Amino acid sequence: MNKNSLKDEINLQPIPSWLKKSIGKASEISTVQKIIKSRNIYTICEEGRCPNRGECYSKKTATFLLMGQTCTRACAFCQVDKGHAPMDLDPKEPQKVAESVSILGLSYVVLTSVARDDLEDGGAQWFVKTMQAIRTLNSQTQIEVLTPDFWGGKQREIAQKQRVSTVVAAKPACYNHNLETVQRLQGPVRRGAKYERSLDVLRWVKEIDPTIPTKSGLMLGHGETEAEIIATLKDLRNVQCDRLTLGQYMRPSLEHLSVQKYWTPEEFDKLGEIAHSLGFSHVRSGPLVRSSYHAGEE
Repeated sequence: MNKNSLKDEINLQPIPSWLKKSIGKASEISTVQKIIKSRNIYTICEEGRCPNRGECYSKKTATFLLMGQTCTRACAFCQVDKGHAPMDLDPKEPQKVAESVSILGLSYVVLTSVARDDLEDGGAQWFVKTMQAIRTLNSQTQIEVLTPDFWGGKQREIAQKQRVSTVVAAKPACYNHNLETVQRLQGPVRRGAKYERSLDVLRWVKEIDPTIPTKSGLMLGHGETEAEIIATLKDLRNVQCDRLTLGQYMRPSLEHLSVQKYWTPEEFDKLGEIAHSLGFSHVRSGPLVRSSYHAGEE
């Protein structure tokens, strides 16, 4: 263990009581896990160690993680594995996900992915293939996407917008792309990502198809101030972002960024009220809220 990790371990803040919850019934959790593992596919619920996975599994819901479990980025808050040599795409993955959606009887599904800067289109077409496979087997299922920024390769700005357009053309029920934190903290928190670049993704979705709701989220606890959060919410509204999630950052390990502050439930309630006053149509604000939490209940 390095000196910084040792110092962090000594200065760890105790986890507040409001961040502790039951994981749910083991039998119900096991049912979903068996379906996922038997098909060798992934969920962000497991890879990201979501604190709500017990609740979601008990309801037989999950957010599918496409294109493997290794990300080409190295965000300092994220539990997902990082690496420059991610696995080859599984040509059967779209069908496997679609079959899992059928078995679980999902009426609303969220598709997300690791960042795949190694792929020519950043994985945009893979989102579309998976959506098509789901709709073939489950014509009534609504599909929300939570995409990376699709940045990379030559002529990046042009390519990025084209990749976003590819996904938008497939008509998701909601297009989600997370800012994760305020502008000042983008560098240390979201390595390889840019604040304006992410706002562009949300802005382009509305330019391409104004009928598709857009959504973004922040993980609080990195050292941001209330004023910075409000400024970020205003930036999101300026690109016509419709929906918002606000949740507490929970450190996955000593190798990740330490928590600078545990925001209280009352503070989350206040921020949720501010967000509503700014014009967001749907707001989920609470310590345990995550990007896909109760997504189908919008």
